[in-house]
Amino acid sequence: MPKLKPQTILPTAEEDAVITAAAMADPDAQPFTDAEWEQVKPQARRGRPLGSGTKMQVTLRLDAEVLEYFRSTGAGWQTRANEVLRNWVKRHV
Repeated sequence: MPKLKPQTILPTAEEDAVITAAAMADPDAQPFTDAEWEQVKPQARRGRPLGSGTKMQVTLRLDAEVLEYFRSTGAGWQTRANEVLRNWVKRHV
């Protein structure tokens, strides 16, 4: 448990019992049943999703107008450029 700030005031055992009783009496805030816990799904992990692991990072010199075209298409422009190159390879192999 993290260290609390010096100004933190914790409830006494009696206050905690009153708070718990009030929470249990609230019909909109009942604890999960075992059946409900069975249906709980894990949260998604934070951050960017893991990639496929099949891509390689390279340095590639492109004409300015080609690069500007793809960048002007918005987010995901590198994926679209990759798809164009992949289609070219499929047609020429």
